[in-house]
Amino acid sequence: MTDLLVHPEWTYATGWRFKKRPNVDRFLEQVSQNYEIVVFTASNGFNVYPILDSLDKNNVIMYRLVKNATDYIDGHHVKNIDRINRDLSRVIMVDWNVDSVKLQRENALVIPRWTGEDGDQQLIQLAEFLNVVSTSEVNDVREVLSYYKQFDHPLEVFKENQRKLLEMQEEQKQISGTLPINKARGSWKDKYLYGK
Repeated sequence: MTDLLVHPEWTYATGWRFKKRPNVDRFLEQVSQNYEIVVFTASNGFNVYPILDSLDKNNVIMYRLVKNATDYIDGHHVKNIDRINRDLSRVIMVDWNVDSVKLQRENALVIPRWTGEDGDQQLIQLAEFLNVVSTSEVNDVREVLSYYKQFDHPLEVFKENQRKLLEMQEEQKQISGTLPINKARGSWKDKYLYGK
């Protein structure tokens, strides 16, 4: 949650406050159409619950797991998604800290940490990525995540792959007059979703 959806800021005038990431509301609304949203954080519940209550006006966050649900390993609180009792082939964990997801790294999309920039657009890209994965009939999300794990900025790579796919579709449309995506379900889709 911290530095993914909100960022802590401190001033003499206000003390500690949490800045809401740009596009959080849009992100939560879009992703909730295709996913069960679970916030899993290493922060204490008494800090987290008021922040999430403020962020989640439409009640799209289904579960809130806090510090006492983590495993303490090598001096770090680690999120263990075995605790959510879901089919892990269908679970995507988004975090900026690779140490927090080390128990199920194959289920993690690690994106750069948000440090409070006002012009940030990463949640829009993340929503697009998650919705494309959801609607692409992927049998195991870990295959997609395995491809993107190699990049420091996986959402930028995804955006570029989507641009290439659209270019290829436009070329094909000009040649044949039809969109090829249905015919190429197992080839172009896989190549431009996760490099296969």
